[in-house]
Amino acid sequence: MVNAVIGAILIGLSLGIFGSGGSILTVPVLMYLVYMPAEMAIASSLLIVAGISLFGASLHMRKKLISWPHVWLFGIPGMFGTYAGAWAGAIVDSRWQLLLFVVLMLIAAVFMWRNSSKQVVALSSDLPKKLNVTRVVMDGLLVGAITGFVGVGGGFLIVPALVLLGGLALPLAIGTSLLIITMKSVVGFAKYYEVLTAAEQSFNWPVIGLMIAGGVVGSSLGVFIGTRLPKQKLQKGFAVFLVIMGVFVLIRSVL
Repeated sequence: MVNAVIGAILIGLSLGIFGSGGSILTVPVLMYLVYMPAEMAIASSLLIVAGISLFGASLHMRKKLISWPHVWLFGIPGMFGTYAGAWAGAIVDSRWQLLLFVVLMLIAAVFMWRNSSKQVVALSSDLPKKLNVTRVVMDGLLVGAITGFVGVGGGFLIVPALVLLGGLALPLAIGTSLLIITMKSVVGFAKYYEVLTAAEQSFNWPVIGLMIAGGVVGSSLGVFIGTRLPKQKLQKGFAVFLVIMGVFVLIRSVL
């Protein structure tokens, strides 16, 4: 239980300081600190990500920083994609899931290292604020499938898509992304729950609840810390940590 709380706070701190990247730590925390099997860790991760993201989304709702048309346009296809991804994840060897997970960790590390938030703002300033409906829907399906297959929220992919394809300002894109992540993660978890309970596997509900609570606390603390420390240096340090963690997961679980 202590390991679960420590891991959850680390996840929340990342979300609070950087606005993304925290959910990609959930699966390794569940596998190597809580000792869950890979498939159960991926499934549980989706519910934990949903709980923490819902808390963040509620704060943005109070500030009216949610674009509901984008929630439906990106989120509904994303839910279908997540369901399909979870279905595929439930029938394939978990080593394939972890291999894709490692690839995503490395992609997230690149985004963090290059300080993608500033780059997104710079790029979006030169683009017309016109909604590209087809590309937003297709992106929602793709990111949703990834979410369901490997158990990550995908905020580091959704936020740039909402800005560059959806024409949203960055603060609005972040709040909208959190609500979309919540919707997709709940659907993905529901599919895994159906498959795993049919196979007579049981979820560790106390750990899941504890990690959601710890993630919420860590996220609030991360927002406080993030306003007082050099964010760019922290972001690059986190990028290096993601690469190290990705290599660790690869060695332990895939090779």
